[in-house]
Amino acid sequence: MEQAVGRLTAEEQRAWRSFVRMNERLMGRLSRLLQTEFNVSPADFAVLAELADVPDRRRLLDIARALEWEKSRMSHHITRMVQRGLVVRDECAEDGRGTFVAITDEGRALVEAAAPRHVKAVRELFLDHVTPSELRLLARISERVLERLGEEPASREGRPGLRHVAGVSVAAVAAEGAGRERRGP
Repeated sequence: MEQAVGRLTAEEQRAWRSFVRMNERLMGRLSRLLQTEFNVSPADFAVLAELADVPDRRRLLDIARALEWEKSRMSHHITRMVQRGLVVRDECAEDGRGTFVAITDEGRALVEAAAPRHVKAVRELFLDHVTPSELRLLARISERVLERLGEEPASREGRPGLRHVAGVSVAAVAAEGAGRERRGP
């Protein structure tokens, strides 16, 4: 869809603004829920979710890339999480500059306690308002945009997908809801 530079059509503007506003409101509600009910920031939850599914540890830079954070932001954030006992940091013996991060038992307990409530909120705020076919379409659109941004969609990397954003696997939710048509407003 080619358009003059600097201008969106009315339809493009409606779609873009609705998408941005929906994302802002959903993330705001989910953030408040995590903070209020579990005393965990969305940033902490995102890091913990990235670490919860790996058997051992991950490189700090890999987590930063997954979350689209600058290396310095990730480093400072991990330092604060270490102080709270949610993660541990280990220097990489092979390469004196690299750092590994692993989730602690306390961090794992926190993400495991928060995840079911987070999933419930994602369902109530978003998934219950779209049909399974709409969900599949959204997944295809998201994957195509991610590919254009130079990021291989998570489902093709063997990761559950989108867990760093919503703590939920869209693929798993779509599979679970297959055959159950829900009507949107």
